[in-house]
Amino acid sequence: MPVYEYECGTCGPFIEMRPMAEYADPQDCPLCARAAPRVILTAPNFACMPAERRKARAVNERSAHAPMTLDQYKAAHRPGCGCCGGKPSRLVAKTKSGAKSFPTARPWMISH
Repeated sequence: MPVYEYECGTCGPFIEMRPMAEYADPQDCPLCARAAPRVILTAPNFACMPAERRKARAVNERSAHAPMTLDQYKAAHRPGCGCCGGKPSRLVAKTKSGAKSFPTARPWMISH
């Protein structure tokens, strides 16, 4: 069940876990029991997102405001690290004619 935010006119904001079918319905305030409308106070939560995607978003957010200096980049990416294209990928091999093959891929899988 998703978590929704509500704001009581007397007590202030609070959150409640409710079924999606009831997202537009007001919720009773846990302190004063008055009906409070749903509001959107914070950004969506990424807690259920895979760790790789959360890390990528965090890196992109940091780099948007404070990009790495050249010294920081060189310290993070040593020659042959494989992430910057300096080292060929082990997943793709090229023949003399320039055709690509995938030696570690599943041989029974048909590519397009």
